[in-house]
Amino acid sequence: MYEDYYGLRGRPFQLTPDPRFWFETATHRKAMAYLGYGLAQGEGFIVITGDVGAGKTTLVGHLMDTVDATRLHVIKIVSTQIEAEDLLRIVAGGLEIDSDGLTKSQLLVAIERGLRATARAGRRTLLIVDEAQALPVSSLEELRMLSNFQTGSHALLQIFLLGQPEFRERLHGSDRLEQLRQRVIAVHHLDPMERDEVEPYMRHRLGVAGWTGRPGFTDDAYDAFYEGTDGVPRRLNQLAGRVLLYAAIEQLDTIDAHAVATVLADIAGDMPGVKPIAIPERSAVPARQPEIEPVAGFVPEPDTPAVPHSEPVAAFESEPEPAFADEPEPDPEPEPEPEPDAEAEAEAEPEVDVEPTVERREETETLHAPDPVVLAVSKPVPDAVVEHVDEAPAHDSGWNTPIEDAVWTSETHEALGEPVHNEPTSDLAEQIAALTARVDEHDLALRRVLKLLVDWAESGQVPGLAMPHGEG
Repeated sequence: MYEDYYGLRGRPFQLTPDPRFWFETATHRKAMAYLGYGLAQGEGFIVITGDVGAGKTTLVGHLMDTVDATRLHVIKIVSTQIEAEDLLRIVAGGLEIDSDGLTKSQLLVAIERGLRATARAGRRTLLIVDEAQALPVSSLEELRMLSNFQTGSHALLQIFLLGQPEFRERLHGSDRLEQLRQRVIAVHHLDPMERDEVEPYMRHRLGVAGWTGRPGFTDDAYDAFYEGTDGVPRRLNQLAGRVLLYAAIEQLDTIDAHAVATVLADIAGDMPGVKPIAIPERSAVPARQPEIEPVAGFVPEPDTPAVPHSEPVAAFESEPEPAFADEPEPDPEPEPEPEPDAEAEAEAEPEVDVEPTVERREETETLHAPDPVVLAVSKPVPDAVVEHVDEAPAHDSGWNTPIEDAVWTSETHEALGEPVHNEPTSDLAEQIAALTARVDEHDLALRRVLKLLVDWAESGQVPGLAMPHGEG
């Protein structure tokens, strides 16, 4: 899956040993030196040990790719728990000897003849035994006996033993294997990779698989790979494969320590040796944004960035249908009135907002009808009357303040075109009393008008003006 997403030709971190992905770390370079030395000697045993997944099998596979197959005949045994006689039959099969019905002594004679025939053909025979720590002592002793076959001064068989660390302990701790130990000419233990070898190792394997730089890896990502695997190649391959899968699912073009730690936390309990680490914050590296498919019915403006289809897009918005809500809507914010000109202020008639007292405030709002009728109440001025007009007031400032609570300030007097005095005179008091009386009359008139309008709306004679059920 991830190889298709990132355009790779294959899986760079597969667990099956593949000599094409051979990468020579410091410890593998030393192991190859020992193997080359052993092959040059052409005799005895060479022992290579290492932890599970350290790369022993890959090491031998690379060695086989470097030798001349026309001069070296290789027999490889990968089974474990093989008893001595079965081991001999496997070796005979590698020499193309039919061992059916042969006794052990007959097997040994047939194997020696087969080794001599190979040598006469100008080829040496190499026996590679993997997972040697599982072989019983009797099988190891049979291998020692096979190493004694020789022609003249040259050994007919050379043996490589590959095993886990306990094999070296077993080899040096058993008295029964003393003679075998004396025939070992080289021993090497494969160590995990160093921290600074993780990055070139991963880049090499990715390059073999056709990697062109996508995805990218941050420096802290390589550190996280090392911390989670201790540099053991097989663990690193397991983790890297899962991280690439996670990155492909998340559509990441850059893999950082956060991504590696997230995968470690998920697989730590399932993969032996892989351990979780603290999840750091994401690196400040821009990740690839997925391509956005156009939304049907929506064409963005040239300067309008396209919106991902996962976000709701309002392609067309229409005005909501007017309707009376069960709950009153809040008053709109009053807009500031423009400053009047001096001449217009002198000619304009003063206005004072009043609040019509009705049972529900919605009834004082604009009543929507085919021919809208908007109530406008003129402010109390001499000879003012309540009129029906076609335009609503610029704002509803003052509707929430009863006239009884209004405060007469110097601005009020200026609006009425009257002189401003610090102390009210008797004439001013009489004018205030007269205005108050007129306001009371206008208030009563307005109540009657509103009552008639409410009754008219409830009667349902005009479509769209019927009041909601239960209101009035």
